[in-house]
Amino acid sequence: MAKTLACRCEDVTLHDLEEAIARGHTDLESLKRYTGFGTGWCQGKSCVALCARLLVERGGSAALPITPRPPMHPVALGDLAGLARVAEDDEKAGRPPR
Repeated sequence: MAKTLACRCEDVTLHDLEEAIARGHTDLESLKRYTGFGTGWCQGKSCVALCARLLVERGGSAALPITPRPPMHPVALGDLAGLARVAEDDEKAGRPPR
């Protein structure tokens, strides 16, 4: 049997969504909390539309937006750019901050 993914980030299948709807999760927020779709790295950018459409087709309500869940550990933009390391190196070398 083929496994059709609805949310690649959280490995939620169409079967998982249909089962959740059958169990009474008939609004988008409840469906998200039960299955976990929309809580991965993309924050629902690739799966919310599909899940909402499926929910509406099955008689549920798809009021947007869903409650956002930010990444687990926020990261400063400077850390991503490597600026924290530059500042640390400057401090060790006794140079003034840039």
